Amino acid sequence: RFSCRASGGGLAQAGTSLRLSCAASGRPINNYAVGWFRQAPGKDQEFVAAINWSGEHTFYADSLKGRFTISKDNAKNTVYLAMSSLKPEDTALYYCAAGNPRGDYNDYSGYDYWGKGTQVTVSS
Repeated sequence: RFSCRASGGGLAQAGTSLRLSCAASGRPINNYAVGWFRQAPGKDQEFVAAINWSGEHTFYADSLKGRFTISKDNAKNTVYLAMSSLKPEDTALYYCAAGNPRGDYNDYSGYDYWGKGTQVTVSS
């Protein structure tokens, strides 16, 4: 059975960087597209970034383009989210999800497998 799990969160100062990992198990991650979503306290879930099954195509929330980079390492069965120039408003619980979206990659309903989130807290 396929599963994925996010890790790499923590406490960071504004302006620094963090890299989150989404490690898959059970099946090759290149069977699926992978998306990152986040949810801050009191706010709705927000799309962050996604990568298609082959890794050829990436998608980003407009507000995060240029600061966040999604990538895939099939050999490690892992997708990464590199976050730079962190801001306090990036503070949230970050989730990764895998699936084969038939619509927009930013639509959470297109993903079938969700892992536990990893908390990112950015201090000013």
